[in-house]
Amino acid sequence: MMQNMFRTGFLVRATHTLLTWVITLILFLHNTDLRKCEERGELLLPVLFFLLVVLSVLLYFAVSLMDPGFVLADSVKGSNEEMESMIPQSSTPRLRRCGHCLLQQPMRAKHCQTCKHCVRRFDHHCPWIENCVGERNHRWFIVYLLVQLLALLWALHIALSGISPSITWALWIRVNGFLLAALAVVGIFSVVAVMLLGIHLYLVSINCTTWEFMSRHRIAYLKNCGDEENPFDRGVFCNMWDFFCICRTVAWEQTYDRNTPNSV
Repeated sequence: MMQNMFRTGFLVRATHTLLTWVITLILFLHNTDLRKCEERGELLLPVLFFLLVVLSVLLYFAVSLMDPGFVLADSVKGSNEEMESMIPQSSTPRLRRCGHCLLQQPMRAKHCQTCKHCVRRFDHHCPWIENCVGERNHRWFIVYLLVQLLALLWALHIALSGISPSITWALWIRVNGFLLAALAVVGIFSVVAVMLLGIHLYLVSINCTTWEFMSRHRIAYLKNCGDEENPFDRGVFCNMWDFFCICRTVAWEQTYDRNTPNSV
């Protein structure tokens, strides 16, 4: 798993980490609330902010390097007759083999062209973490987004506190140049984090993935359902509870069969 860090995602991860610590250093060195607290000997807020940044970086690498739920072997072993007898064919679409890795694809799995694997409960391939978001790391991806957003909003407040007035615009830009650059970067990432967190929390609340939401008309087990019908939706509370509190591999074929009206 660790070797993933040194493949295609190394540059993205290194850039993210470097940018995080450069901005943190700018906030500590300029005349911001953090610097003022340090000068007064009040170290609680600087330490808490530093620990929050460290936590966000650790979560970033955890989600980035984690197995998202790669399908490495056939999900159902045995003959085709055994597979068909286990899963009722009257209401559940037939299981299919992936045309790329030639493995039996569980329901809600999709092959990722970038990762070269099928991923269970595939959500999307995230270029930010250079990894897929799937059944095993999706909840941690949302936790990371929440922690990252808290760190970004706090950094935004700190950067604003360090902006100093000047006599002329040229002098003002020269004095606050680094803080303004940090503000721009933090502001952009804050907007992205808010949008991603909001979208993913909504999708989790209805037990839907980004891939299913965007490509519903092309997915065999969804294209024949009604526009507002989701065979995996068990209600907001149950969806949230299952997603955040229950860590297990789910046989989505059974859930689909229970919640889809029999076509016969």
